[in-house]
Amino acid sequence: MSTSRLTITRRTALRAGALLPTLAMPGLLRAQPAAVKIGVLQPLTGALAQDGDLGRLGATLAAEAINGAGGIQALGGAKVELVVADARSNPEAAVQEVEKLQAEGVVAIVGGFASPICLAASQAAARYDLPYIVDVGVSDQITARGLRNTFRFAPGFGMVTGTALENLVRLNDAAGKPCKTVVLVHEDGLFGSGLARLLQAELPKRGFEVLETIAHPTPARDMSNVALRIRSLRPDLVIPSSYYGEFVLLARTMRQQRIRPKGIYAVLNGAASNYRFVKEFPDAADAVMDCNHWHDPRSEEAKALKAKVDADGRLWAYNVPLNYSCVKLVADAVGRAGAADRNKVIEALATSDFSGHILPYGPTKFVNGQNQGAAPVNTQVQGGDIKVIFPDAFADAKPVFPVQG
Repeated sequence: MSTSRLTITRRTALRAGALLPTLAMPGLLRAQPAAVKIGVLQPLTGALAQDGDLGRLGATLAAEAINGAGGIQALGGAKVELVVADARSNPEAAVQEVEKLQAEGVVAIVGGFASPICLAASQAAARYDLPYIVDVGVSDQITARGLRNTFRFAPGFGMVTGTALENLVRLNDAAGKPCKTVVLVHEDGLFGSGLARLLQAELPKRGFEVLETIAHPTPARDMSNVALRIRSLRPDLVIPSSYYGEFVLLARTMRQQRIRPKGIYAVLNGAASNYRFVKEFPDAADAVMDCNHWHDPRSEEAKALKAKVDADGRLWAYNVPLNYSCVKLVADAVGRAGAADRNKVIEALATSDFSGHILPYGPTKFVNGQNQGAAPVNTQVQGGDIKVIFPDAFADAKPVFPVQG
């Protein structure tokens, strides 16, 4: 964990002494309001380090934007100071870091990424009435516990799955219903297992036969057995719900073994909406669809932010706009509260109608900690780019489907 510190040297003290006469002149020297500390908890090492780094990037860009615009105006232009902590890709470490962030005096914590980390960290933060804003964690257990300190700005997997199913039916119907059979592939943790159970229950109601559900560990070093099983089952559609490394392995293996379903329709996938995958493995990524978090492609602020990230040689993924928007949400809540007071910030978040984000959402309204305005989009890799294909209101491309068959 890191934070900036002010060091006073003898030379600094002498310079300060020379300025003492100005203290007698009101208006010439004004006290700088205290910085508002916001904790950023991300898995910066371990299996999820790539996602953690992307989350930190989004948070850093938000702090720069807020401070560059004059800070939090309701607090006299107070600057935002990020206190970054490493969850080390596991819940136990995340809880330890929450204790450190609490001791640092942060007004709120943003991040966590993975559902198990978010569950453990938000529970730990609740002991101190410390506001916790989930950036990505999709398990609906996170908001089902009734913790007044916990807020999720993005959609959970119940909402995402409902949207994914609705758009899959729409896609398949428009193409003449070429897909009838499905294989589900999922990581075996909280996020993937919960999502798979929902899909297993709901796909048959919509006319799809689930041939098999295949679980895999995270991390996984080889996906050959999964690919071979998909080959033997010959599904029309593969629906993967995995983190970045595992889906990249699966997609590349399927490509190498010439396994060509009529579509890969991912749900909350760690790679399908990630430019690193698109740039490094364009053939494996081509035409892959995903129902996931994304930025609003119509937003000028989002376009400018993405252009800055690209110009800096970084890769864009949904973690960046999510954490960017969550840090801005906290700063807005502090401004509404009129103080860096945790309880007042919780109250401000609970009644927030924050609109200064860059996500394809409706009006912000928190009910039991869940933003009711949050919604996923459907993306597809087309021509080496990631395009939004649903909903129509945010789309910048038409879907290409079926891919083969």
